[in-house]
Amino acid sequence: MKRSRFREEQIIGILKEHQAGLSAKELCRKHGISDATFYKWRSKYGGMEVSDARRLKALEAENAKLKKMLAEQMLDVATLKEMLGKNF
Repeated sequence: MKRSRFREEQIIGILKEHQAGLSAKELCRKHGISDATFYKWRSKYGGMEVSDARRLKALEAENAKLKKMLAEQMLDVATLKEMLGKNF
């Protein structure tokens, strides 16, 4: 996955500029981002503070780790069922 040029702190700063009154087009031109990127950021980080964004990132990382563990366990269970089915 491609890494963003902007950190969460910077993204939230850009969104706060928009809340302060700058238009979306001006912000996109100023920071060199597309309209789609701006609106994607706004849907994800809108109304957040920096601490909230850090917590979100930590929760997403934990969720990915748990999903990986679940997939491994499901694979183990499927393998064991297949082995038991062949024995009988």
